[in-house]
Amino acid sequence: MFLSIFDVFKIGVGPSSSHTVGPMVAAARFLDLLREGREVVPGAGTLARLGCTLHGSLAFTGKGHATDRAVTLGFAGFTPAEYDRGTADLALEEIEKRGTVSPAGLGDLRYRQSVDLRFDYDESLPLHANGMVLSAYDSSGNLYARETYYSTGGGFVMTARELAGNEVVAEKPTAPYPFKTASQMLVMAAKSGKTIAEMKRENELHHMSRAALESGLEKVWAVMNASINRGLETEGVLPGGLRFRRRAKAIHASLLAEHGTNMAAPHSINDWISVYAIAINEENAAGGQVVTAPTNGAAGVLPAVLRYYLDHVPTARGEMVEPFLLTAAAIGGIIKANASISGAEVGCQGEVGSASAMAAAGLCAVLGGSPQQVENAAEIALEHHLGMTCDPVKGLVQAPCIERNGLGAIKAVSAASLALRGDGVHLVSLDACVETMRQTGVDMSHKYKETSLGGLAVNVPEC
Repeated sequence: MFLSIFDVFKIGVGPSSSHTVGPMVAAARFLDLLREGREVVPGAGTLARLGCTLHGSLAFTGKGHATDRAVTLGFAGFTPAEYDRGTADLALEEIEKRGTVSPAGLGDLRYRQSVDLRFDYDESLPLHANGMVLSAYDSSGNLYARETYYSTGGGFVMTARELAGNEVVAEKPTAPYPFKTASQMLVMAAKSGKTIAEMKRENELHHMSRAALESGLEKVWAVMNASINRGLETEGVLPGGLRFRRRAKAIHASLLAEHGTNMAAPHSINDWISVYAIAINEENAAGGQVVTAPTNGAAGVLPAVLRYYLDHVPTARGEMVEPFLLTAAAIGGIIKANASISGAEVGCQGEVGSASAMAAAGLCAVLGGSPQQVENAAEIALEHHLGMTCDPVKGLVQAPCIERNGLGAIKAVSAASLALRGDGVHLVSLDACVETMRQTGVDMSHKYKETSLGGLAVNVPEC
């Protein structure tokens, strides 16, 4: 199945693509189901009330990830791409006060988050760790309609039937270069003489106009860059109860003070790379607008590396933003198709690890790397995240997530540099590394897969 660059890079809302963006999208899909009159229980009366039950990781870390808030806003008609924090806050207050939501075309429906949204800590749904059941009831309290959704990472949502393969998802037409694996990608590059970015661009243009592609990529980078800038300018304490202080602004000020003086150590470039990533992930943790790259929890890695390229590499050119993003998206698609980008499924190796691989590939490409070197860069970055757990303290995308993005960005730059020093020939292929990540995720205890039941989540005091 063709995966567009705009499936990989989605403009959304923090703090989590799987726990915030996905549930909001699921709620919107359920509203569409109700508008179309599908799945209505025979004999049901007039639609009157909505409800939701969260399971698995969505239950265990749903409070910290604002999953309850996301579902409520989704029921109220909000979408991640057009989210405004101020408007959302006012809407939530009004919903709780009135006890109703008013989605377009469905009228006033009874719903109060504190009553109609339930966290089920006992039962996990069978097909994925991020499961949720959305229900509607008639005026007599009888079931009107029900659907099970799974948030599979990166803002992707599937119904139970879709995920089980019992319902065909409409596939997009075949692309000119339909590679699913890295080995296929390299063969096609060798035969066509095209770069990975050029092949990915041709695939995208098979489904959209050149103007739509260019304007879409311009918007993606604009949102990424704006997230960095907001993070560098904002201070204070992040929400959630950990009293986690924002640090990006202070670090950035310190770096600016050192810049151009003999006070700056050569390794301070790592701090520049880190602070860009930290800035985005502080914005994400605060519920701000970010871009999944490929997830919210890993949203800072790739933009930090791209900002490093543009601001600190002497040969950088602005027109290289597009090939950077196209190359990165190609790698992200390979990882998602053959393993996972969901922390609840494979741990943080699937989030920050995947983001680091994508960023390394993008940087290697714009620095003149061959397709073989680009594949090598992605493999190096991913290989050295294998086994990384997802153990957020208090279920918040703050510790260790924010700093982890900074280190993932540094690894990406190092991986690209190492690959460029070689000829692309290497022992471990990207495909082998991706498969190893998948197997490692299967073997990993659920305690270390975004449930906050193990690791730092149970060894760091919350107060």
